[in-house]
Amino acid sequence: MKVTLLTVGKTEDNYLKEGIEKYLKRLKHYVKVEVVELPELKNTKALSEDQQKSKEAELILKKVTVTDFLVLLDEKGLELTSPQFAAYLDKKALGSVQHVVFVIGGPYGFDDEVYRRANDKLSLSRMTFSHQMVRLFFVEQLYRAYTIIKGEPYHHQ
Repeated sequence: MKVTLLTVGKTEDNYLKEGIEKYLKRLKHYVKVEVVELPELKNTKALSEDQQKSKEAELILKKVTVTDFLVLLDEKGLELTSPQFAAYLDKKALGSVQHVVFVIGGPYGFDDEVYRRANDKLSLSRMTFSHQMVRLFFVEQLYRAYTIIKGEPYHHQ
């Protein structure tokens, strides 16, 4: 199985980039992972929130194929514990899902068109985090999930 993290905009802060790279390097031992950063929209002051979401939707949906399993990281999504997330990923792999694409949207969330295409929605927390920080939190949880699947001692209960 391949995992892609699709983000709107680039990671800006070096400490976040370093953390993300740390976990991506570790993940190479478990799964093929790719991070795809879509360009941030320019001149957004003239656009409404809905217009921005619509333009971001075009960029997101261009990167997703018909066979991809699309998971939105969304505040309204299902909340899982780390072991539950590991089981979720394991079930996808055992169910012959070839490619899971996790998406972190822009500042206003997702357009309805993206919600319609999505196969699932997951929430990392009831709290609100910056989109920049969510990237690091997500790759750490992805790494944690694969260590749980492999029975390795990274996760403690």
